[in-house]
Amino acid sequence: MPIIIKEIAALETYGVRHPVLRAGRPLEDCAMEGDDLESTFHLGAYDEELHIGVATFLKSEARQSPIVFDTINSYYQLRGMGVIPDHQGRGIGKLLLEKGIEKLQSYQIDMLWFNARVIAVPFYESMGFEKTGEPFEVKNIGTHFKMFKKL
Repeated sequence: MPIIIKEIAALETYGVRHPVLRAGRPLEDCAMEGDDLESTFHLGAYDEELHIGVATFLKSEARQSPIVFDTINSYYQLRGMGVIPDHQGRGIGKLLLEKGIEKLQSYQIDMLWFNARVIAVPFYESMGFEKTGEPFEVKNIGTHFKMFKKL
C-alpha cells in the first residue's frame, strides 16, 4: 500500500515527534512555538493506519531567516520533521518535504529554511537545500546547521 501524506493537527505530530525528536524527554516538550497559528500547517505520513512521519511548516519573517535576498518576500520555516526509525530510508521524508513545498508554492512562498541536525544535512542537500553559516548547538538536541532553498 502506498504512503499517504495528509494534513494533521499539531497534537497529532506528537506520536512521531516524541520518539524521534524528543526521546527521553517529557511529552510536553513536543510542543513547538507557532504550532497552533492559523498560518502553520502540519503534514503526517501514514503507512495504512500507522503514523510514521511528520513535518511542520511555520510562516516566518525575513529577519528570522538565515539568509535574506532582495527578491524574496515570503518565508516559511520547516520544524519538527521526523520519520519513525524503522521506516527511515524509504523516501518518506522526501514525500513529506515535496508535499510541503508543493503547498508552499501554491501559497506563492519564496523561501523555505530550517535548522537541520548534522545527521540530516546530506538528505536535505540531496533535496536541493544549501547550508549557510557555522554549525551551532540547540540545547538538549545537538549540533545543527541553518539550511535554505528558494522555491
